[in-house]
Amino acid sequence: MDEDPLALLPEICLLAGAIATLLAGSFLPRQRQWIARILAALACIAAAAAAIVALASPTRSVFADSYAVDPLTGTTRLVVAAATLLVLLLGTEELRGSPRESETCCLLLLSATGATVLAGTTDLLVLAVAYLLTSIPLYALIGSTRTARAAEAVMKTYLLGALFGIVMLLGVTLLFAMTGGTGYAGLSTAGSVVPAVVAVGAVAVLAGLLFEAGAVPGHFWVPDAAQSANTAAAAFLTTVPKVGSLVAMFRLVDALPGVADWPLLVAALSALSMTVGTFAAFAQRDPRRLLGWSTVSQVGFLLLPVAVAGRAPLAEPSLLIYLAGYAVSNLAAFAVIAAVPDRTDLAGYRGLGTSRPWLAGALLVALLSLVGTPPTAVFLGKLTTFTAAWDGGLAWLVIVAAVNTVASLFYFLRWLAPTFTRAARAGDMAEGHVDRRDLRGSRPWAERTAVLAAAGVLLLGVGAGSLPILVAVP
Repeated sequence: MDEDPLALLPEICLLAGAIATLLAGSFLPRQRQWIARILAALACIAAAAAAIVALASPTRSVFADSYAVDPLTGTTRLVVAAATLLVLLLGTEELRGSPRESETCCLLLLSATGATVLAGTTDLLVLAVAYLLTSIPLYALIGSTRTARAAEAVMKTYLLGALFGIVMLLGVTLLFAMTGGTGYAGLSTAGSVVPAVVAVGAVAVLAGLLFEAGAVPGHFWVPDAAQSANTAAAAFLTTVPKVGSLVAMFRLVDALPGVADWPLLVAALSALSMTVGTFAAFAQRDPRRLLGWSTVSQVGFLLLPVAVAGRAPLAEPSLLIYLAGYAVSNLAAFAVIAAVPDRTDLAGYRGLGTSRPWLAGALLVALLSLVGTPPTAVFLGKLTTFTAAWDGGLAWLVIVAAVNTVASLFYFLRWLAPTFTRAARAGDMAEGHVDRRDLRGSRPWAERTAVLAAAGVLLLGVGAGSLPILVAVP
């Protein structure tokens, strides 16, 4: 039994940062709450540094084989820590001086800790605990704005989360009854007991992870939460929990016995998620809600490598590349929203390309990346996931994904078209199409974060081009 606490150093950094942030916020006066935010950022940096060091270590299992320290866990740690840091940066002006500044930072770190544990665990009980640690802080983050719309969104999220959490615990109970243990290693022999019960238990556990990821059928909370929460919380909940839950699904599907056609089940959920998310986004006028439905669609694409887990060499590296690319692209788009908070509908972005070209350029890179346009990060992710699904025998799913990719371009063009249209008429100002208050650069941290994330989208897309080949070739 390898009980090495240092193997969990990135998780310890995030958890310690959450505790330090909460304690600092409890004793600091309102005008000095920024110290708590600095502590949270330092915790993310420390976790990212520890994750990079751990990536160079050999693969192993710790704590009675309940936690895997491998490239899947290491990359997830790095993506989660970096994404949480970007959320803190883009929310700097929004959180500064607010009554719940330190509490928000603490909740972000707690949920990020849960997401990393989701990705690394190979034990069903730890998976259930990580699910709760990831999702419970989200309820408080969504409701922190104290509006009627946020109250509705947090109630919907809580009820769905409680329902899918109970279903997950039921699945854990059934699988424990069939195997006599909770480790993933014992699942391979469970199929010889009562296959139907094992299949029901596995589907129940997957259902909880589908809620966390925001995939069909557990997706209903995502657009409401993205629209109603503050920008930092919306950016976080549409990014970080998805990373941990999708890696957790990949591990679980790879370990399940052949009592059901798991690739077909996950492929069907993938097709439904990307199609529902894509076509629901067409009717959206609020950019936050549009990105919420885009998140549902993106999860559908990310389920492609999960469907072929263990069946295609590119499945694991393609998932990691896509997750990293999606995270930085989605956060870049939300950073743009944070930089111009008074532009609350797509038409309101008219003239942004003229008044703030750097910000408009960041939005262009982010949205084209979410579509999957070269040479962006998500393009590389889609290229490798499509290849993995094709190699795994799911050619029909690749065709569905390609059609949805083309369709997604149109709803993002509804956002980009006004952005690069000159606001020439004074009447446009009167109608609220352009709000002059955002032209003074009142949120420089959000704008810098948008540009930084957009640069990361391009660097990741260009720099990681050879990674799938290097990983896939023995």
